[in-house]
Amino acid sequence: MKIGIIKEGKTPPDYRVPLSPAHCKEIMDNYPVELVVQRSQSRCFTDEEYQAKGITLADSVADCDVLMGVKEVKIKDLIADKKYFFFSHTIKKQAYNKELLQEVLKKNIQLLDYEVLTNEEGSRIIAFGKFAGMVGAHNGIMAYGLKTGSYDLKRMNECADYEEAKAVYKNLKLPPVRIVLTGTGRVSNGAAEVLKDMNIKQVSPSEYLQQSFNGPVFTQISSLDYVKKKDESTFTKKEFYKNPENFKSNFLPFQQQSDILINGMYWDNSAPALFALNDLKDKSFSIKVIADVTCDIAPVASVPTTIKASTIADPLFGFDKNTQEECSWKDDDAICMMTIDNLPNEMPRDASMSFGQQFVSFVLDELLKKDSHLIDRATIAKNGKLGPHFQYLSDYVS
Repeated sequence: MKIGIIKEGKTPPDYRVPLSPAHCKEIMDNYPVELVVQRSQSRCFTDEEYQAKGITLADSVADCDVLMGVKEVKIKDLIADKKYFFFSHTIKKQAYNKELLQEVLKKNIQLLDYEVLTNEEGSRIIAFGKFAGMVGAHNGIMAYGLKTGSYDLKRMNECADYEEAKAVYKNLKLPPVRIVLTGTGRVSNGAAEVLKDMNIKQVSPSEYLQQSFNGPVFTQISSLDYVKKKDESTFTKKEFYKNPENFKSNFLPFQQQSDILINGMYWDNSAPALFALNDLKDKSFSIKVIADVTCDIAPVASVPTTIKASTIADPLFGFDKNTQEECSWKDDDAICMMTIDNLPNEMPRDASMSFGQQFVSFVLDELLKKDSHLIDRATIAKNGKLGPHFQYLSDYVS
């Protein structure tokens, strides 16, 4: 099998890679695979670093069997009859990528999406989520310092790696800020790791709501805490996952006692939003900064103030609580929003090393098999048709 690492084409550029130079060498040394890397000037690992590991560089990877990238491939760059790995952002019927999936079908491409590479139990086996959570938490704390003028925190993308960021945290002095973190998966656990490294005390949801604290604290809440049944019957997580439309938000106590919201949960389109826009006009709404790692764009979103994705170059914008329109994040009536949708790109080397190891450990053997249930489950399109697990996208692409 000949695998090509493609040059990322999105703007702004993404610096991550699916396989680091070390992982490419490991694969070449231990598997029946030839690897080629398309030349690029915008990777966190340079062409020279790949070349130093004996990996072939090329201007074109059109002769490869499998093409691996990170972000969506530009429509004009798609090569017919190939097998592609990338994050397609189509499984929620995202309108902005409908033409991409239509072109994939038209060009007879087998599209494998990292987001749906799962084990038999349905759990994801490969992701950048931890690093999205880490950067999201960092940026949320950074934004609060800017909003309140109480401290300055260096940007994550100005640090060489996370070890340098941790060294910065040792000198960080935070006021008694209160932080609510939603979710319990990779994203949220990554965020929690950063908050702990900042020496922010973690407390239970009940302690958070019932007690006062002299220093900075955070609580990590699950669906058990932020939603409840519409009919007020007993909550079960299984039912929430199966029928989220039967639930309503129970986030009110947290929005009244938090300075920062870090939103790291996975959100279903049918699930309730954490809060309503009308809540913002209530004086009890105390959240000043929202770091929305989930970054679903309103109106179909868990956070209705996420009206757009921000960028690494311009990470913050304001949402006016009264006019409910975009404004400067510095305005007195503004919630400071951080909604970068490619957060791991702020620590690309750490994120890429972790991602590549997951691919080698959990995916590569399956890819080399003649038949693989894992590969089948992740195949959004093949032979000009939607994969068996993605027939629900038929109306989306028709």
